[in-house]
Order: sequence, then C-alpha cells, then structure tokens
Amino acid sequence: MSAPPLPETFGNYALGDFVEVVSPTGISWLPQTIGWWFIAGILIVYLSRWAWRHLVHWYRNRYRKEALARLSRIPPSDSYLAELSKLLKITAVTAYNRPETAQLAGAPWPAFLNQKCDTKPFDEELSTLLAEGVYREVMLSEVQRDRLLAAARIWVKSHRENEHLA
Repeated sequence: MSAPPLPETFGNYALGDFVEVVSPTGISWLPQTIGWWFIAGILIVYLSRWAWRHLVHWYRNRYRKEALARLSRIPPSDSYLAELSKLLKITAVTAYNRPETAQLAGAPWPAFLNQKCDTKPFDEELSTLLAEGVYREVMLSEVQRDRLLAAARIWVKSHRENEHLA
C-alpha cells in the first residue's frame, strides 16, 4: 500500500511565493591582512626558539638529575666515601672535559669541586675527608656522612656549566 500522490500545492496557500532566507557563509578565522600573518610568523619563530633553548638546557643538564638519583641510592657502608667520590668524579667528567678532571686526586680534587661552585659546598673537614678518606680506612660518623651527602647534592645542583661546552 502506497501513500496517495501529493497535490501540486501543498501546505499553506498564503506562503506559496515565499522564498526562504539563505544563511550567509561562515566567517573565516584565518587572518585577512598581512600584519596578522607577520605577527603570527614572529610568534612562531619566538616560540620555536624558546622551545629549542629549553630542550638544549634540559639535554645538557640531564646528567644532574641522574647524579642526584644515584646520590640517594649510595648505601651507608664502609665504602661510602669511595662511592661518593666516584660518583662526583663521574659527574665532573660529564660536566667538564676529561683531561681536566680525570687526573684530579688528593687535595686538588675537592679544591676543583669548590672552584666550580659559587658557594663552596665542601668545607675544610669535608675537603680533607674527600681528599684523603678514599685512600685510608676512615670510619664516617652519621653526621659526617649526612654533611658529605648534602655538600655533594649542593655541588651537583649548583656547579657552573663548562664555558667551552655551553
């Protein structure tokens, strides 16, 4: 069964000559003048440069985060001083060139560490422990171990970058 055919004139007869209003096309969000394109270009260049600089800064300083994580994992044992000195040496070799840092031992080693920081994290006692404690059997007290760990953290966080690599 199908529906009957519709008549020629269907609906309201008063609206027979009515023409429906057509909506205008949407307004484009793209800028129409060259000035806005120029501002957008400058903004893209500035944001790209900012992102690149932050990426380079992160890439150059990722060793610091790794060193801080390793510092907290050094177990308090008889070889604590040797492990701490080894970690500081690895960090220094990473931050500065190898010939400058790999040969350092004894008193020049903590002096080098203090020289690369604005504030000297290793005082006389800690410098002596770091310079001579690796080669001797030194039993560290808990206070000395905490002070060494705090000084090492300060050095890892705040040592200056190598001017040749920056």
